[in-house]
Amino acid sequence: MLGWETDIHDALTAPAVARNRDAILAVLREVLPGSGTVLEIASGSGEHAVHVAAALPGLDWLPSDPEPAARRSIAAHARRAGLANLRPPLDLDAAAAPWPVTRVDGIVCINMIHIAPWAATEGLMAGAGRVLGEGGILFLYGPFREAGRPFAESNAAFDASLRGRDPAWGVRDLETVAAEAARHGLTLVRRVAMPANNLSVIFERRDR
Repeated sequence: MLGWETDIHDALTAPAVARNRDAILAVLREVLPGSGTVLEIASGSGEHAVHVAAALPGLDWLPSDPEPAARRSIAAHARRAGLANLRPPLDLDAAAAPWPVTRVDGIVCINMIHIAPWAATEGLMAGAGRVLGEGGILFLYGPFREAGRPFAESNAAFDASLRGRDPAWGVRDLETVAAEAARHGLTLVRRVAMPANNLSVIFERRDR
């Protein structure tokens, strides 16, 4: 489990969360609806779910992860937080179809697509196209390559490290990700530069 530490109560901690959660939350405040249900894909430790659900009480936050250890961690953090708008975690693999949810108002996916095979991105876009209504938002966060922009040395080193762990992993080309999204009715509407050479990338579901 990349960058995770455990405690005796099943709750995992990811040190990166403390560094990026407030910057991510600031963007989510701007792009997510004020009410409705938001599905989080690959929730990992569950720390982002707790942080965002606490800050945005008008949203029902639906975390998910395919890994049992992650779902136990999400549940442990949720028990500690005691938030009425934080739902139990779903067993959801982004690459699989169908998903165990039929309609949501937004989808959030933080630091997944580069630590997974490309099939996960394909499944994410297909799933988002199925379950988001017109105007629904898909939010991605993480490192990307961008045509015409320098590839940060830290991201290049991270990409090499990821591919060394698994050749199917790696920092994705934003243009390729956007093209896959477009196949499923998702239009890239905003790009936000984030700390540590990451991006927040926002797609909107638009009927063809």
